[in-house]
Amino acid sequence: MGTAQQSREQAQGQEALLRELEEQMLQGRMRDIGLKVLVLSGKGGVGKSTVAANLAVSLAREGKRVGLLDVDVHGPSIPKLMGLENQRLTMDGAQLQPLEVADNLAVMSIAFLLENVSDAVIWRGPLKYNAIRQFLKDVAWGHRDYLVIDSPPGTGDEPLSVAQLVGSPAGAVVVTTPQDVAVSDVRRCVSFCGRLSLPIIGIVENMSGLVCPRCSHEIDLFKTGGGRALAAEANVPFLGRIPIDPQIVVSGDAGTPFVERQAEMPSARAFADVVRQVLQWPGQTDAVGQDNSGSRTVR
Repeated sequence: MGTAQQSREQAQGQEALLRELEEQMLQGRMRDIGLKVLVLSGKGGVGKSTVAANLAVSLAREGKRVGLLDVDVHGPSIPKLMGLENQRLTMDGAQLQPLEVADNLAVMSIAFLLENVSDAVIWRGPLKYNAIRQFLKDVAWGHRDYLVIDSPPGTGDEPLSVAQLVGSPAGAVVVTTPQDVAVSDVRRCVSFCGRLSLPIIGIVENMSGLVCPRCSHEIDLFKTGGGRALAAEANVPFLGRIPIDPQIVVSGDAGTPFVERQAEMPSARAFADVVRQVLQWPGQTDAVGQDNSGSRTVR
């Protein structure tokens, strides 16, 4: 009986040691990254992944070292938007190597682990949490100024896991469209950030107005102003409104972010203003190497 008890205690001690080592690895990895930017939305179909991809590319174009992490386990869109479909990961020892799309931009997605782009990921919460933890802990991100994280819509397992794992500094860019039904759902996203003490960098109003390609008259196809009103209500910055532009769709389908392909379009110029405000956000510091041990809990 004593021997069995000793064996159990020894196994428990080894498990505790392993958990401690993994936590140290995670914190060490996050210390090498400056600002972690969670791109969130309370509702699907608002262009969140497009915003995340173009934000990462724009920051890289500003000379920043950027990582782009896709944690939308059930519907990863980043590989398509970045022209990386059917790409596979490589390993360097125990480390996963992200796909380098430029000298200062690396991308990671669950899609890179699937055999086929049509394969469904049918996972419950614990499996998703472990996968996200592995993407943060075991991917060789190196030293990065920004890690842009594309989360699925809503306030479920994936954004909660990321918010609790990335440490500080971190902030959220919340994406909405102007109409009331979208703003109502995004309001819950703002509440989510408040309960987790996750600062909001600002709100982006996407698909805000359509400039007629024939007469240049602007049409408020989905209304306008909902994002700005929500930002004022929540007392958070309004980062700007991005108009509907057919070239955004064309660029996304081609796997080329529109800020590269259509830099002179009104949508790209509007997005440049969003990026400028992210770069100037006072909640970030020159934080590579700072302590990341503070985890977030739901209040």
